[in-house]
Amino acid sequence: EVQLVESGGGLVQPGGSLRLSCAASGFTLGSYVMSWVRQAPGKGLEYISTIVSWGGVTTYADSVKGRFTISTDNAKNTLYLQMNSLKPEDTAMYYCERSRDRRRGQGTQVTVSS
Repeated sequence: EVQLVESGGGLVQPGGSLRLSCAASGFTLGSYVMSWVRQAPGKGLEYISTIVSWGGVTTYADSVKGRFTISTDNAKNTLYLQMNSLKPEDTAMYYCERSRDRRRGQGTQVTVSS
C-alpha cells in the first residue's frame, strides 16, 4: 500500500527553522518526482518545491527560494524540507506529494508566530 506520512511541523518563532519529513512506503520515493505543497487557511494549494532525484533537479517557488531546501534520503525512503528564516506567512498545512498521481499524506501543520 502506498503511504506518505509527513512529520516535523510545529510552532516556531519568526526567523526560526524547522525540518519536515515525509516517510514513503509502498514505492521507491527516489524513482518519482516529489513535491512539497502547502495550504494556508482560506487559501488554495501552493506548490513550493519539487525534486527530481535522478536528475539532481530542484525547483522552488519565489516565496521560499533561498530559505527552503528540498532533499531526499533514498536509503530511508524519505523526503525532507529544511525551512529556515521562517515568516508568519509560511504558516500553513504542509503536504508531500507524489507528482505522478498527486497522492499526498495527511499533512503537518507549521505555525510561525511570536
